[in-house]
Amino acid sequence: MTSALKKRSKKAGLSPGTLIHIGNTYTEKSKITVIRYDENLFEKKEVSYADDLRGEKDKPGKVWINIDGLQDVALLENVGNLFGLHPLILEDILNTNQRPKIEDLTEYLYIVLRNFHHHETDTLYSEQVSIVLGKNFILSFQEKEGALFEPVRERLRSNKGKIRKAGSDYLVHALIDNVVDNYFILLEDMEERIEKLENDLVKQTSPAKLQSIHVLKRELIFLRKSLWPLRETISSLQRSDSPLIDEPNALYFKDIFDHIIAIIDTVDTFRDMLSGMLDVYLSSTSMKLNEVMKVLTIIATIFMPLTFLAGVYGMNFKYMPELEWPWGYFGVWVVMLTIALGMLKFFRRKQWF
Repeated sequence: MTSALKKRSKKAGLSPGTLIHIGNTYTEKSKITVIRYDENLFEKKEVSYADDLRGEKDKPGKVWINIDGLQDVALLENVGNLFGLHPLILEDILNTNQRPKIEDLTEYLYIVLRNFHHHETDTLYSEQVSIVLGKNFILSFQEKEGALFEPVRERLRSNKGKIRKAGSDYLVHALIDNVVDNYFILLEDMEERIEKLENDLVKQTSPAKLQSIHVLKRELIFLRKSLWPLRETISSLQRSDSPLIDEPNALYFKDIFDHIIAIIDTVDTFRDMLSGMLDVYLSSTSMKLNEVMKVLTIIATIFMPLTFLAGVYGMNFKYMPELEWPWGYFGVWVVMLTIALGMLKFFRRKQWF
């Protein structure tokens, strides 16, 4: 959160619509991939400059342009000019700290999503995905190159289902559905971690397990903060009266909406499980402390009368009758051992240990 605020401070004092990249730089150069398709056509190519996209939206068929890497501000500005994007939309694309949302600008729809993934260190990372739906064209912007949309490209290439027969809005549905499916993969991984942590916690508690619980709770809160606005975004798409979305395809967005509700329920369940695990950890720690205190109390209680006897016979009085007894030393030991064993037997009968 602090890092995001520091990066946003670069825009302080600048007018709205000023284009500055806010976020992490993952690639040295932006990658532009162009896919043109219809029922009988599939063409894929990579271009290096925005000018290479000139006239793409006026050609036959539908075109999907994907840009990986947002650090090239001039490139995105040129792409925005070619496709008539408002400067405020370009500003939101470059500011990668946006929450999921949808904006209807009549000629096109602008949609923001967040894709989550675990790093090799099990750290949860979030990536902004921006989608622009226009008439017969789709623009998608990702912070870095990855395989997120590869299943969609494969469906287009192999002409599976109705993706090449339907309109551009159906491709947008496929892209969003792919992002949402990624949430299920993420939750499966988190479920395995929670189950393993729960099993380990029953066997033995440790500070490292407490830290793992807090890390998972933070990740779920982070995830949930994105899911609720995503829920509203998909709900708006489902009910949208934009001419860019065909009425029959609204049902597909409803299916995504149902998936998001299921994901939110799963996240809430995981949060409840982690809260229960935290209670178990605290209870186990308290019980272990009570056991230690009980043992120490029993030891102290046994030695209290023995200490008393040792203190009495440690006094340096001349006239103590027991000092002259030949068996006085051994007699004191017998008394002390009898007291100790008697107290142990009493504690055992009371089931105090």
